Amino acid sequence: MKFIYQARTKDGRVKSGSIQAASSQAAAEILRNDGLFITFLKSENKGVLGQIRIFEGVSNKDVAVFSRQLAVMFRANVPLVEALRVIGGQLSNQSFREKIIKISQMVEAGSPLSAALSKYPDIFSGFFVAMVNAGEVSGNLSEQFNYLADYLEKQYYLSGKVKGAMVYPAVIIAVMFAVLFLLSYFVMPNLTSMLTGTEMELPPLTQFVIAATDFIRGFGGLVVLFATITIVIVTIRFSRTALGKEFFDNLALRLPVFRNLLRMLYVSRFADNLSTLIAGGIPITRALDITGMIVGNNVYRRAIAKTSEGVRKGKTVSASLFEYQELFPAMFCQMILVGEQTGSLDKSLLVMVNFYEKEAERAIDGMLVLIEPALIIVLGLLVGGVVASVMIPLYQSMGSV
Repeated sequence: MKFIYQARTKDGRVKSGSIQAASSQAAAEILRNDGLFITFLKSENKGVLGQIRIFEGVSNKDVAVFSRQLAVMFRANVPLVEALRVIGGQLSNQSFREKIIKISQMVEAGSPLSAALSKYPDIFSGFFVAMVNAGEVSGNLSEQFNYLADYLEKQYYLSGKVKGAMVYPAVIIAVMFAVLFLLSYFVMPNLTSMLTGTEMELPPLTQFVIAATDFIRGFGGLVVLFATITIVIVTIRFSRTALGKEFFDNLALRLPVFRNLLRMLYVSRFADNLSTLIAGGIPITRALDITGMIVGNNVYRRAIAKTSEGVRKGKTVSASLFEYQELFPAMFCQMILVGEQTGSLDKSLLVMVNFYEKEAERAIDGMLVLIEPALIIVLGLLVGGVVASVMIPLYQSMGSV
C-alpha cells in the first residue's frame, strides 16, 4: 500500500514524499527509523484493486541475499544494528523489509540476533537460527552468514531444478487439453455432421470420438472442468493439514518414478544440515532435532527423531540409522560409521552430500529423458486417434463408390 507523508528532519527541514508499506503503522515505523518526525501521513487510495497486495512472501533467495549482504557488512566492520537497518531499508519486498527493521529494533534493545530471528520461523528456519546462534557463541557471524548464503543458494538451485523439470510435462499436458478443446469445438462438429449424414455404419473408434466430443461440447465439458478444479483445490487444502501431509509424505516415498529421487534429496538435505550444525559446534542430539524439523518429510522426521532418542540412550548415529535402510541407504550409514570411528563425522557427511546431490541431478535429467518422449507419444496418439477416426470412414466410403 502506498502512503503520502510529510515530515521534518532532525535539523528542522520539511520533507515530503511517498512510501510503500503494509499499513499506516508500518509506514510510520519506517519513517521514524529513518530519523523523521511525521506531521502528515495518509494512504493513497486507489480503490479495492489498488489495495490488494500481490503475493509478497519471502523466498529462500531473498533470505540468501540478506545473508550475503549481512556477511559483507560484518567484514566491513559495520555494527550489527546499522547493518540491519541499511539492508532492511533497501529491500524491495515490503513485508521482509518491515520484519528486518523490527529485528534491528529488538537487537538494539539488547536481544541476541538469533533470538530476534527466531520470532519469524516462517522466514528463518530452526537451522538458520541455530547457525546464527553458533556464530554468536564462536564470534564468527560473518563466516556463518556466508555459509548460510551458500547453503540457501544451493537449495534454491536444486529446488528450482526440480520445479523446472516439471515445466515441460505441464506444458505438454496443457497442449493436450488445448488440442482436445480445438478438435471438439472447431473441427469435429463439421466432420461429425458429414459422417453421420451417410448411411454407412461408423467404426467403433469413430463412434467413440463423436460421443466424446459431443460430451465435451455439452455440459459434460463444464462438469469435467468443475470437477478437476474442485479436486485440485480439495487436494491442496488437504495436503496442508497434518493428516494430508502425512498421507502425501508416505505416498511420495512409495511412487516408483519419484521414490529414489526423493530419497536422494532428503538424504542429501539431512546430511548437509547435520554436517553444518556439527561443524558449528551444535551438540549431536540438538543437531539431529533441528535437522528433523526442517527435513521436509514426516517419515524422515520420525526416523531422525528416533535416531536422536537412540543417541541420547547411548547408541551411535550409524547404529540408529541402520534400522531405517529403506530411508537411508546402507552406503550412507556405512560412511557415517566411518566418520564416527575417525572423529570426522561432519566431513564424512559432506562427502555424501556431494555424492547424493550429483545423483539427484542425474535422476532429474534421467526422469526428463523418459517423461518427454512419453508425453509426446501420448499427444501423438490423441491427435492420431482423432485423425484416424475421421479418415477410416472416409476411406471406407471412397472404397464403396
